[in-house]
Amino acid sequence: MKVELLLTGNEIMSGDIVDSNSAMMADLLGQHGWRIARKVTLGDDLPELVDEIKAQTRSSQVLIINGGLGPTVDDLTAKALALAANVPLTEHPDAMAHLEHWCGKRNYAINEANRKQAILPKGCEILANETGSAVGIFLTINDCLIFATPGVPSELRLMFKHEVLPRLCKRFAPGAVETRRLLVFGRGESTLQELISNQYPDWPAEIELGFRASMPALEVKLTTRSANQSLLDTWQQRLIDDIFQDTYIANAPSSLAQAAVDALYREQLHVATAESCTGGMVASQLTDIAGASQVFEAGWVTYSNAMKQAQLGVPAEALEHYGAVSKPVAEAMANGALRHSGADIAVAVTGIAGPDGGTEQKPVGTVWIALATRDNVYSYPLHIPLGRSLFRAWVSALCLDLIRRCALGYSLHPGYMERYLVDQAD
Repeated sequence: MKVELLLTGNEIMSGDIVDSNSAMMADLLGQHGWRIARKVTLGDDLPELVDEIKAQTRSSQVLIINGGLGPTVDDLTAKALALAANVPLTEHPDAMAHLEHWCGKRNYAINEANRKQAILPKGCEILANETGSAVGIFLTINDCLIFATPGVPSELRLMFKHEVLPRLCKRFAPGAVETRRLLVFGRGESTLQELISNQYPDWPAEIELGFRASMPALEVKLTTRSANQSLLDTWQQRLIDDIFQDTYIANAPSSLAQAAVDALYREQLHVATAESCTGGMVASQLTDIAGASQVFEAGWVTYSNAMKQAQLGVPAEALEHYGAVSKPVAEAMANGALRHSGADIAVAVTGIAGPDGGTEQKPVGTVWIALATRDNVYSYPLHIPLGRSLFRAWVSALCLDLIRRCALGYSLHPGYMERYLVDQAD
């Protein structure tokens, strides 16, 4: 089955809204083994829409149009479909009944603008809209099945699941497809691609390899359209064992925080946090995970020097001599959190998130992370030159991964740290 998308709206073309609908539709179609072959985005231009509909109905078996079903003058989908099908527009009784019911529940009077949503191409079927006022449209042009759907994401999702997919399943057999999304932290996609290409020149044609860069973990995607489940299992394990090793987090859906909590739970360990520049982000992400109460003891956000002393027992002389962003202070914060909480692991972070506050010796982006256990303390002087939000997000990710590594007994000097490590006298 060849599927194409047509997205409409000046607001998409201008960047006023971000297109998330095509990703949603691709995901829902992909669950049935179907792919989108082509996607076109157009503004609210009637002749262009008509020409594109005609072209796409000649090149595809299914055309899904998203947007342009509303009550305003720039909602042109129904009119464009009528012109492309060479049929008149007419009031659809089922669409009008839906509109009357929708307005009646809200004590709205139907005006001419609303009535426009019931004026549809003659002979079309409607797709029920469970929450919105505009029904969808289903018709055939050039033997191509056309589904016109609303642009509101919540309305689209329901219509797609309950109206579009059932019709497609009646006409087309679902494909045999399975996708594994492996999350890797600390490796770039170009590095992984080169490692995989060198290690496996015989990569099987039955498994499609893909990458999706995201923050903070990289997603490596394995997709097969073969019914050979064991082949996918074998090659996933080869990647983990030979390439990813301790940088493998889990299969999606997961996260660094989930992996850290899972590792702590498996090893029956408890963690505490002491944060300054991250403002509690590490603790927040850990406690977002269901079951975190089994492994998380306590968290401190000690932004000021006074609170570092009062809450965590950081020595005043360390703050005065070395400054808040330093090895002695980070290690004292971690040790203080470990001591006060009774946890097995404590992670501490103190840094300069910016945009100001840096010096020549400690520029914006400087951060010390310390991880303390009952036997040792490890500290990392890093420089991460990112904007404030990204800096805090990335530092939090490093802390979460260090917790995971410590719990699992992995090296606490991961290779990815090298790109950020800096020489510090203190």
